Amino acid sequence: MSRSHSPFPAHPTTLAARMTRIAPGLILCCIVAFAAFVLERVEARWTGRPWLEALVIAILLGALVRTVWTPGDRWMAGIRFSSKLLLEAAIVLIGASLSFKAIVASGPVLLAAIVGIVFLSIVSGYLIARLLGLPKRMATLIACGNAICGNSAIAAVAPAIGAEGDEVAAAISFTAILGIAVVLTLPLIGGWLGMSPYGFGVLAGMTVYAVPQVLAAASPFSALSVQVGTLVKLVRVLMLGPVVLCFSIINREGEAHPLAPSPAAGKRPARLATFAHFVPWFILGFLAVAVARNSGMIPDAAAAGAAHAATWLTVVAMAALGLEVDIRKLADAGPRASAAAMLSLLVLAGLAAAAIALFSLG
Repeated sequence: MSRSHSPFPAHPTTLAARMTRIAPGLILCCIVAFAAFVLERVEARWTGRPWLEALVIAILLGALVRTVWTPGDRWMAGIRFSSKLLLEAAIVLIGASLSFKAIVASGPVLLAAIVGIVFLSIVSGYLIARLLGLPKRMATLIACGNAICGNSAIAAVAPAIGAEGDEVAAAISFTAILGIAVVLTLPLIGGWLGMSPYGFGVLAGMTVYAVPQVLAAASPFSALSVQVGTLVKLVRVLMLGPVVLCFSIINREGEAHPLAPSPAAGKRPARLATFAHFVPWFILGFLAVAVARNSGMIPDAAAAGAAHAATWLTVVAMAALGLEVDIRKLADAGPRASAAAMLSLLVLAGLAAAAIALFSLG
């Protein structure tokens, strides 16, 4: 009897416990996000326009809070929930604002450019890191993080090359800090160069680390920049599957390869299991919503509501990302790793700018 009744009361209790656990951090993120919206309004009133969007202000405020106060375990559950699940939900909702008609004109040229840039960025980033004296695994993590999608790429590639925990933590610290730097500086560079909204969307999608950060970088230009940047970024993310699969196959076959140290035989199945996580649910959700919107299944009013909700969720997620950034960790990883990450990022931006000019993508 106890067996038949036990599952039913367990669900609400578990849900209540989870909500209680994430509530403090989630409320903190919402407060930071609200402050970001208020500062955006104040900025717009004083200067005539919001030069820094709420998305960017939320990151800065979160990082500022983290610099003067480190949240304890009570807060981190809600902060991680906001930076992950809310962020992923926002990406899905962004699909409702994606217009295939505005992107189809570029055809296969844009896809080929993205694939080529990811490949060249991995190779050049690895070579730069090795020339600066970094170990092979650290060089690989930094190269893949810059070329594909920052923390997610590092986390996925790490088991395929047998990276240690401290190597992963150091590489992730760079992507977190450099990601914020790119979000803040890229709109200024695009405006200084006089780029078109479409061209800047391509540049943002090819250089920004995380999918949601594309919003913060591209929003100052136009909705088209956000749409194009999101699509380009998603194609880069999809490159993670083939890249990790290549490293896994190389390790599995035991080949001597400069980018892939040979793993222990007992760990190979776990590393190859990473393949199941190549295409995250939110990417599939984004594409499904985009297809539904462009096929007429989602009406205009619902699409507008989804876009508004995505903005709020993204700002809360950006506040959480800022609260997770520990700027002091940058010094712990050493100047050579810092230089390697920054130089690799500059090469990536240069490759993206060259592709835009060469293939007339802007």
